[in-house]
Amino acid sequence: MAGEAEHGGSGFNIHPMDQFKVTPLFGGDSVHWYTPTNATLWMLLTVLAITLVMVVGARGRALIPSRAQSAAEVIYGFTRKMVEDVAGKEGMKYFPYILTVFLFILFANLLALLPASFAPTSHIAVTGVLALAVFVTVTAIGFVKHGAGFLKLFWVTSAPTVALRIVLAVIELISYFVRPLSHSVRLGGNMMAGHAVLKVFAGFAGALGLGAIFPIVAIVAVYGLELMVACIQAYVFAILTCVYLNDALHPGH
Repeated sequence: MAGEAEHGGSGFNIHPMDQFKVTPLFGGDSVHWYTPTNATLWMLLTVLAITLVMVVGARGRALIPSRAQSAAEVIYGFTRKMVEDVAGKEGMKYFPYILTVFLFILFANLLALLPASFAPTSHIAVTGVLALAVFVTVTAIGFVKHGAGFLKLFWVTSAPTVALRIVLAVIELISYFVRPLSHSVRLGGNMMAGHAVLKVFAGFAGALGLGAIFPIVAIVAVYGLELMVACIQAYVFAILTCVYLNDALHPGH
């Protein structure tokens, strides 16, 4: 048995992290910046799915909407209200950007739940770029709109003493520059953890064969949880973007 397990013969030889490996689409092992990979493919499929639902599905604008049109209208209305509620009327000019970010993460997360798919949002390289883009965008908006007045975001005027205000300013400054890290790790970590758990239970189900009742029930439960997490994480990323945008538009405490 020891020899069998050592050579990978055991049915419990599960490698849940293998599903996150980025591989070239057309063979080989080397991945360069120009190499089409499985991550590239699933990000393109994400863009295609968004286009089909939000553009093709909603272009008819029928009085009695189709399912695709209804889905597009619900997503559009939900995101619009979120931006308006959090960032105010002034933030509505940035609604297209926030809608784009929300749609990409939502559809990427949902497509990653398909069998034999790939989860690009489980990679910090992807979520980090999204978070960094948000960070740079809102920081630029803050300085363009307010100039040096944007620095009021870090100066807590409600603090009773100047010494405490300086301490709080340092804390605020550190927390501000940590935003891209927390913004990206939250999304990537949740997606990676959920898919890894699914792979573990799937490995147990395959190893146990006909006796895999508990792993199968667990897979169904975790899959339902992952479906919810996929939507919630897209929402969390978008609403935090709105919060950061609101800080840039109204930096005073």
